[in-house]
Amino acid sequence: MIFKRKQKASDLGAVISELEQAVDARDGARTEHAFTAALKALQQATDTERVLAGPRLAALLPAFPPTGPRPLLASAAGFCVESGADPAACAEPILGGVHRDLLDALEFARRWTAAGGAADELPEPDEKIIDDALLARLGGDAYEATRLALAWCSVEEWQPPALAVLCRSAEVRRRHASTLLPACHDLAALERHDLKCLAYALAVLDDEPLVVLHRPTGSGFEVRIGGIGDNFQLHTLLAHVLVGGGHVPGTAPSAESVRLATDPEPARERAEAVATGAFELLAPDGERIWNEGLPDDIPVVEGYRLLVLDEPLYQRSWNADRFFPYLPGTAELTRILSDDEARTWFARTSSGNGTSQAS
Repeated sequence: MIFKRKQKASDLGAVISELEQAVDARDGARTEHAFTAALKALQQATDTERVLAGPRLAALLPAFPPTGPRPLLASAAGFCVESGADPAACAEPILGGVHRDLLDALEFARRWTAAGGAADELPEPDEKIIDDALLARLGGDAYEATRLALAWCSVEEWQPPALAVLCRSAEVRRRHASTLLPACHDLAALERHDLKCLAYALAVLDDEPLVVLHRPTGSGFEVRIGGIGDNFQLHTLLAHVLVGGGHVPGTAPSAESVRLATDPEPARERAEAVATGAFELLAPDGERIWNEGLPDDIPVVEGYRLLVLDEPLYQRSWNADRFFPYLPGTAELTRILSDDEARTWFARTSSGNGTSQAS
């Protein structure tokens, strides 16, 4: 939750109107005062007020100066989405701000590296680094250098509002993932920011066909998945569909594990339920697909993601809570492959014949 809730009557709409007028007038002092009042009113407002306020707050983001508290304004809009505001109506300004700060943070890193020696490491993202010497090092005018430095320091603050819209709308994910994910990966690769949650949310697959081969039995299946945050959740749902459905041998996951993976209502606190691994998840070339990874890690072969299941090499278990509480996962068995189809798919894997090679 982005902000704490306080159920107390307030005229949030009127406060936001004042903020809109202040922003439109480009009056810095008035905007600062109105923004502070809006944050206070937001915490005291009802959910009904927040539903109406979310798109209005998000719409202000492009007009806020890049050197101003834009991540905090985005978080205010995201809080309204958590209260029921339309994620699609809030997504464009929020994720546009995310994209801009990702690119500005990457530009900060490029300029920092270009101006330094080979052993000069990138700084930690802390606003204490912003001083005259830093701005001189980045070059350009002071305003631009400050904008880049602030993006470097605050980019992680965009994650909560980004997750608020991404985890509540498959359409939002489809529309923005291809633009944001490369920049997110590039910045995360510099190892100065923890962007795992943002990267995972952007990589969520929706309505994705998956060919699943069960090596011990030589059988094959088509499964359609969506909204799955990591491979722990995928593992549980595949065991539920295939083992629980009586299609392959093994121990089916508990009903509570399945509920935690699929329930539209998020868990309010950490559950005690434990899920137990039923398979070894493998890529077609025999490399392990890690539970800690994503369904997006599964390679695409002939237009389908192709996953091989084998006997588990050892028993493993994990907490059954899903990675994204507000994003329920789905896995539906759409078709059992014929023996000939299964053999054709197995021929595209490292074993080539559907015979178990677990050792």
